[in-house]
Amino acid sequence: MMTSFVHEFDTPLFKGKVNFPTGVYIDGKFSDGASQTTIDVIDPTNGKVITSVSEATSADVDRAVSAAQKAFDTVWGLNAPGSYRGKLMHRLAELMDEKKEELAALEALDVGKTFKWAMDADLNIAIETIRYFAGWADKIQGKVIETTTDKLAYTRHEPIGVVGQIVAWNFPLLLLSWKIGPALACGNTIVFKPSEFTPLTTLRVASLITEAGFPPGVVNILTGRGPTVGEAMSSHMKIEKLAFTGSTLVGRKVMENAAKSNLKDVTLELGGKSPNIIFDDADLELAVGWSAHGIFWNHGQACCAGTRIFVQAGIYDEFLKMLTAKAKSIKLGDPFAEDSQQGPQVSKQQFDRVMSYIDSGKSQGATVHTGGARYGEEGYWIEPTIFVDTKPGMKIVQEEIFGPVGVVIKFEDEEDVLRQANDTMYGLAAAVFTKDVSKALSIAHKIRAGTVWVNHVNQVHAQIPFGGFKQSGIGRDCGEYAIQHYTAVKAVQINIGNVRI
Repeated sequence: MMTSFVHEFDTPLFKGKVNFPTGVYIDGKFSDGASQTTIDVIDPTNGKVITSVSEATSADVDRAVSAAQKAFDTVWGLNAPGSYRGKLMHRLAELMDEKKEELAALEALDVGKTFKWAMDADLNIAIETIRYFAGWADKIQGKVIETTTDKLAYTRHEPIGVVGQIVAWNFPLLLLSWKIGPALACGNTIVFKPSEFTPLTTLRVASLITEAGFPPGVVNILTGRGPTVGEAMSSHMKIEKLAFTGSTLVGRKVMENAAKSNLKDVTLELGGKSPNIIFDDADLELAVGWSAHGIFWNHGQACCAGTRIFVQAGIYDEFLKMLTAKAKSIKLGDPFAEDSQQGPQVSKQQFDRVMSYIDSGKSQGATVHTGGARYGEEGYWIEPTIFVDTKPGMKIVQEEIFGPVGVVIKFEDEEDVLRQANDTMYGLAAAVFTKDVSKALSIAHKIRAGTVWVNHVNQVHAQIPFGGFKQSGIGRDCGEYAIQHYTAVKAVQINIGNVRI
């Protein structure tokens, strides 16, 4: 029997009942997965089961691909004008806005992030992104190219076809919008896999996709595990393009599967170990506030988290003192409490992973300046943690921790900090704090990263591209640059002069 989720929220910040199916969403309908098995969804605040969702298998991937291909060939793709696609996308954004509080409550319950943050950041960005790409839907254009007077040559930017999209668990709604926005605007159909850890908001949006009027099969959603559903999608011979957000390790596997199957186009948004550089002349209070946000935003579960904080020697002691006070002031608590600022890690697996990195830092000789311990007796809470006295080769300096853990490192001058900042396999993001505009631009241009923030950190917008250098990925989400990944360019050449050979 198909699963569903019924829950009564009765919190200081949101009250209301939610009720929606949690089966696989294929061809505009919810159903059980082929195996009739389920996956438990866990509340990270206490480790208890929230609900169960259908567990998709490779057979469900085949079924979803068939539905997506049929929709592409008949009612979407080249058969749906951009104005029509844009209208449906705008309607979806409107419905998400109408259900904003409900979606934020589900995001807080499922992921453990605070309801206020889910409302003010995740939902706003997700809705903004769908609206932004809705505006692009009727603006996908080619070019006329001059050759000779006897020939007319032009390009068409056509939809690719069926695209697969696999995202991580840390920002379910935001990542959903980043992926489906450009894909739908360009006329592609979608097979989408949310993380099995945090599937609830994506499944709720599936119902809104139907309500918005999208034809069956245009968007298909499979709740399944990476080794089964993700593997089947990245290897599928009829998925022509795959977009993935997650770890660099899994990103390599996605590329391998794509190469071994049908050489599908791949875009990857992967891990990071972002440097945050604080110069002597920075506004200290500004730098401390943003730096704390850079580490502890979303409980440190952000690929662009500014976890390597480089502080110039002249202000190092004062900065560390102020940052420590800021970290200690962060209120951990119920995601639905008015004063909560940090929730738990998303799962026991992630909790154990972060704690293993903290243990590694200690064993390799770094000093826990503050935090470094479990918080509370149940659930997956970790204290905001700052390490000092690190060495460049330590795991906590080189590897992505994906938790509320940062390292503070002293530097002397620009040459010194650039060498240290670029000493990483990653290149997703970076930040610079200084009042000297010339210095800021010089550093921004020399850092090997896809995004550089100046005097702030971890700010994303629908119209600004996001993606990485080096092993942080291939391609870009958001902005006009994302559109380029969801069309195939066709050149048409016409012999209008009737030239003979």
